[in-house]
Amino acid sequence: MTRQEILTHYQENPSVSVLIVGAGINGIGTFRDLALQGVDVLLVDKGDFCSGASAGSSHMVHGGIRYLENGEFRLVHEAVQERNRLIENAPHYVQPLPTVIPIFKWFSGLFNAAFKFLGMLTKPAERGAAVIKVGLMLYDAYTSGQGTVPKHQFKAQKPTLKEFPKINPDVRFTAQYYDGAMHTPERLSLEVMLDGEAAHPDARALNYVVLEKAAGNSVTLKDQLTGETFDVQSKIVVNAAGPWIDFANADMGLRTNFIGGTKGSHLILDNPELRAAIGENEFFFENQDGRIVLIYPLKDRVMVGTSDLPIDDPEDARCTEEEIDYFFEMLPIVFPNIPVSRDQIVFQFSGVRPLPAADVNNPGQISRDHSIKVVEAGNRMDFPVYSLVGGKWTSFRAFSEEVSKKVVAALGLTHTMSTLDLEIGGGRRYPTGDAARAAWIAEVVSQSGISSERIRTLFERYGTRAKPIAEYIAQGADTKLRFTSAFSRREVEFIVQYEKVVHVDDFLLRRSMLAKLGQVSEASIREIAGIIGDVLGWSTERRDNEIKRTIKILAQEYGVVFKSAKGNE
Repeated sequence: MTRQEILTHYQENPSVSVLIVGAGINGIGTFRDLALQGVDVLLVDKGDFCSGASAGSSHMVHGGIRYLENGEFRLVHEAVQERNRLIENAPHYVQPLPTVIPIFKWFSGLFNAAFKFLGMLTKPAERGAAVIKVGLMLYDAYTSGQGTVPKHQFKAQKPTLKEFPKINPDVRFTAQYYDGAMHTPERLSLEVMLDGEAAHPDARALNYVVLEKAAGNSVTLKDQLTGETFDVQSKIVVNAAGPWIDFANADMGLRTNFIGGTKGSHLILDNPELRAAIGENEFFFENQDGRIVLIYPLKDRVMVGTSDLPIDDPEDARCTEEEIDYFFEMLPIVFPNIPVSRDQIVFQFSGVRPLPAADVNNPGQISRDHSIKVVEAGNRMDFPVYSLVGGKWTSFRAFSEEVSKKVVAALGLTHTMSTLDLEIGGGRRYPTGDAARAAWIAEVVSQSGISSERIRTLFERYGTRAKPIAEYIAQGADTKLRFTSAFSRREVEFIVQYEKVVHVDDFLLRRSMLAKLGQVSEASIREIAGIIGDVLGWSTERRDNEIKRTIKILAQEYGVVFKSAKGNE
């Protein structure tokens, strides 16, 4: 169904069993799980899918080794198992990530870590080799039976310096373990959502629809594009608005204090020397303030992050000059002789972690575990509201299943379908190994008549979902884009038609990595806006407004300013 068809459906048939507010990964995961149980469910978000906290992630699928210091063994155990499941169920978007910890001391932090575990210390001293070794042994033990990623290794100074010639020569050891790299969390979440819609004809998702108010058995929703409102009657509302949970509850007349979010910012740098120095490894280490930070290989760029700062309003989340200084000051800890500068920043972003409200001195103490806060029906509303607090990207499947089981039971139904081994989107029937991959590409080349080089690019971008895209491309005359030559016109058309694109920034930021990798210009924005406008039937005025909107969003939220825009300031 098209967006307008879905809107019309609910205007004419306003009843739904479950309304989910918030299309981050927890909302989307719950949407898919409920759809698989045969529940009629509507998912809405005031913005685009995966445009809030879930888009602001560090692009890692990880267990959270540092959470062991907080005593969160259940969380780490669950997360490392879920990490492995994502590597197996979404191999096109999640791959094993070798992660390197530079270690400068032997025993530092040993007693401090114990005190922190006992709640007697808020921040440990620098973590030495002994503490890190114990943590990695536990990390390996939690998934010893799965065998998805290799076990950790320790390397002494000499082999470390040989492998990483640019590393700080004061390093005594490096530890290497594996987590997961997730370059495109936005596309992964989108495909989970599309899988949910495909699982049940009465499971529907709408972006740019905001919750206005609620009373009795009705929730009033507003289409952000037209300003029109409509009511839906729902038996249960799942509030998956992440850092906006308390705001969404307030719109429904509920006074809650569930969220105490912290802001995490990141930079993406075009620094070939730093990119070559890290290879395909993430560097995960401790800054001077005790904050765990990272240097991450993102395609041909380098991502650095992340901060952990309290914030009251998630709408205010932006990467600040002070945070940029913080990141640039941390890099010499590991690579002291590689220069970095602000003109190397191609993209910056900031997200708010939907952590539970907590009275702590150090944000790192706040639990990353997840919970469901229930406000039962009564007073103003005839339905309960389940607020999804906390959680990690890595463990969204487990959290979604927990929520789904609770919702299904409340509806008097039975939870029958597990997502444990359910492949996601372009990860279905994914060919493993070079020979299988080459055979898959050759088959699609034969069926579509498109060159093997082009099919390989589509496969790397979309996994096995590349096949229907190739079939669509083959059905008409196609041309490479003039200003974005890695994409073609019909590829963009397919994404717009079948992936719920509403605005130009949806494509640049969340259906592709173009903006994130610094591969946009005013000319490319105009070119892509023209294609999107042709597909969606935009007027010239609407297209021009979309171009202005996109340029403004890129500048204000992501620090991407084009030369002509600078000249007009």
